[in-house]
Amino acid sequence: MTGQTRALSETLPPPVTESGVVGWLRKNLFSTWYNALLTLVALYVIYLVLNGAWNFVTTAEWNVITANMRLFMVGPYPVEQTWRVQVSVGLFAFLVGASWRIWQGVARSAAILLGTIFLTAAVLPFAASERAWLLTSFASILAGFTAAHFTRARRAWVWAWLLSLPVIGILLYGVGDVLPRVQTDQWGGLLLTLTLAIVGIAASFPLGVLLAVGRQSTYPVIRAFCVGYIEIVRGVPLITVLFMMQLMLPLFLPEGWTVERAIRAMVGFTLFTAAYVAEIVRGGLQAIPRGQTEAARALGLNGVLMLLLIVLPQALRATIPAMVGQFISLFKDTSLVAIVGLLDLARIANAAANQPEFLGRLTEVYVFIAAIYFVFASAMSYGSRRLERTLGVGER
Repeated sequence: MTGQTRALSETLPPPVTESGVVGWLRKNLFSTWYNALLTLVALYVIYLVLNGAWNFVTTAEWNVITANMRLFMVGPYPVEQTWRVQVSVGLFAFLVGASWRIWQGVARSAAILLGTIFLTAAVLPFAASERAWLLTSFASILAGFTAAHFTRARRAWVWAWLLSLPVIGILLYGVGDVLPRVQTDQWGGLLLTLTLAIVGIAASFPLGVLLAVGRQSTYPVIRAFCVGYIEIVRGVPLITVLFMMQLMLPLFLPEGWTVERAIRAMVGFTLFTAAYVAEIVRGGLQAIPRGQTEAARALGLNGVLMLLLIVLPQALRATIPAMVGQFISLFKDTSLVAIVGLLDLARIANAAANQPEFLGRLTEVYVFIAAIYFVFASAMSYGSRRLERTLGVGER
């Protein structure tokens, strides 16, 4: 009987299994009655959310955004000098396009994202001059890509990036009689928000690395100073540091000396973030196996070379996720400068919604600036993940 059953089973065709979309849905969403019930409830909730969002988008009065776009982008920056901001953005877009051609990878993703933002904004109901600037900025990306196709010397483009930083700074701030000086207190909107974030990130990273290395120093004075600084700064809120920079810093300056309020905020963000970066780097340093340092000493490397060539590269590689998370937090925390009187993106949003013709349009304004924060934070997070995959973080 067993042999007959086996022979019969061998002659029968194999059981039919569903594949494709239907099979995936049955396996993952409707495998049991309670999974099917949860799926239907989730679909209904998603429908309600999407329907409410669509109704809001189609019924909201977005003219509060289009009418104040310049205010959102540069704040009280002088109107006749706005071309300097536009040229700076064009230069940045040109270098991003060139980096796409030279380095691919993360640079390609950044160029595609930036180009998508320019094209999407260009089809929105802005003024003709603003649309022309957006399209010109998109063309700058393509021009940079084309230029890099003919000049592919990576070192030259690295130097171009390094030189672009002081060039953009001079363009925005001015110098001598060539360009009228526009003090940072006249900057606002997205321009001020990005400036605070970029300066805070660029300045706090090396300072934080130095503090982390100093905390592990064998010299008691250096170690005590670094430990004291890190613990004191991490023990107070960021808003306290910003208030101290705005109100107390002038008391310690010589008579007649003044520091622009935006620069005081940059210093506050740098000092505050450096303490957290130091702790992140310290964790990376402690994760390095002792055998790495012993092998470096066996090769005859001194302490400085061992730190620069062996220990720090591995420590920084391991701390990329936490480091980028801290920098994303810094970018979002720039909205706190509205409390100390600076016209950043958040305060500009309040000012736009308080205009007589746009009273009651707070929701549209906050949705708009939330989208801006989300795009930049998501871009930083995506770049971090791409960099982690490239360097093999967590894999080797």
